[in-house]
Amino acid sequence: MLEKTLTGPKKHEEDITITNEITKATFPVSLKAYGNGPLQLSTDKNFQMFPKLKAIGTVIENKMDIARIWADPAFSEFSTMNVLPLIYDEKKQRCNILVFNSEAAKASVARVAYEEAGRGRMYPVFRFYDAEGNYICEVRYGSGTANALQRGLWTHTKNGLKYFDSVTAGWIDYSHNYVLVKLFSHALLSTSKGHEAALVKLKEDIEEQKRHSKLG
Repeated sequence: MLEKTLTGPKKHEEDITITNEITKATFPVSLKAYGNGPLQLSTDKNFQMFPKLKAIGTVIENKMDIARIWADPAFSEFSTMNVLPLIYDEKKQRCNILVFNSEAAKASVARVAYEEAGRGRMYPVFRFYDAEGNYICEVRYGSGTANALQRGLWTHTKNGLKYFDSVTAGWIDYSHNYVLVKLFSHALLSTSKGHEAALVKLKEDIEEQKRHSKLG
């Protein structure tokens, strides 16, 4: 169940709180809508991640050093943040709701490498790779004075796809289903009261489809 969205300036990076109706446990979720490409996981507004990595070294491959990264308070959000991005591929008119598997990502990191600015980047980055050399995520340099696009923890929905789980079981075509797009956009902005009302109707529709399938 989705609780009401936060209003006014955000005190934290999360937008909503989700409550498990069975256990009553709650956890915050940050909602994002991005194109099929770079995706920001954390703004790192206190600019702690990059300096911590640089203090360890420009190439980090030792298992103990990698463990030090995850143990550092600067990276505590890596496991606790919950990001639910709605990814659009406008050229192919499709969308996908993804969840970044931070635990799998953490367990797979085998190498962290400092890479200079270039190829359209104004600032250097630290990139995280797994044992096969696959991209996982990156920490951008941009200091506290840089804008949010130039700093923080990022991944890439194409390059890091191995570390995403799809809530929608893959891409959903919306080329002829603009009602679905409106549904997603309205769900991101509405309150828990709106979510509950919509859920009732959706459940009714599903039950009706079940009845028809049994009759058929």
